[in-house]
Amino acid sequence: MTVDADILDRARACALGAAIGDAFGMPLEFLGRRSLDHLLREMRPGRLPAGAFTDDTEMALALADSLLTTGEAGLDPDDLAARYVAWLASGPDDVGRHTRLVVGRIAAGQSWVQASAAVQQAYPDSAGNGSVMRCWPVALARWDNLDGLSAESELQGRVTHAHPECVAACSFVNAVIFHLLRNVMPDEAVGEALSDASTPPELRAAIEAAPNRRRNELANTGWVRHTVESAVWGLLTTESFEEAVVQVANLGEDADTAASVVGALAGAAYGLDAIPARWQTALQGTWPIGGGQRWDAARFVALADRLVSA
Repeated sequence: MTVDADILDRARACALGAAIGDAFGMPLEFLGRRSLDHLLREMRPGRLPAGAFTDDTEMALALADSLLTTGEAGLDPDDLAARYVAWLASGPDDVGRHTRLVVGRIAAGQSWVQASAAVQQAYPDSAGNGSVMRCWPVALARWDNLDGLSAESELQGRVTHAHPECVAACSFVNAVIFHLLRNVMPDEAVGEALSDASTPPELRAAIEAAPNRRRNELANTGWVRHTVESAVWGLLTTESFEEAVVQVANLGEDADTAASVVGALAGAAYGLDAIPARWQTALQGTWPIGGGQRWDAARFVALADRLVSA
């Protein structure tokens, strides 16, 4: 299938934007909200070197690898779960608590269905952002099929995060990307995605209220509702890729994840040329962990090309 040049450009920016948002937010993770007159505006080192992406992007790359392997057959959750087991065994720099518990059970021999359900039953209120942070590859692989996009967004989420808000958040974020790829205005894309997705009332209310929230009202924790709220706020209250990422990352707390999600959204909204060249140059990482290839901006662009052709 021939892909429209504008859609391809936005898909490339979505993939690259997610990784850049992750790397930009990395040094601000677990810190407090920075004041408006002291916003970080450049890549800086933190627990990793400046420009390095984190587990958010590593898990997204594992998902992308799985989608590219299965191709037209669709997402295989067993294959995806096995890739997460291999990723965890490779010693990532950081792993979310809920993700570690689920993937650890899979590594010990449980199916992903058993493991995900067991952890959710043990911690029924656990609704972290570990699945929404990695979901964007599905939006690119299923860019031409909204029903398939929704189903596979939810399925990849349930592999580790069974809470209804986590599942719905993945479908919602990827539906927003679906519409942004088609040059729909950001506010309209959010509205369309809310119509497309089955969103729990509390999550829907947070999304609808997000653009009217004051900066100091955004908690930006690892709760999926907070991450989606911050990302929607950043997308709808700024007018460029750069400002969206800067504003969201400087909320602190789970800065890398929220900035990664808004980076994917803003990339799809504004296209590749909107991503600052200096940030593209700074981006770095290795995948797979340990002996893998060095990943730079060009590799993420190439990945997007492969996903939209999957």
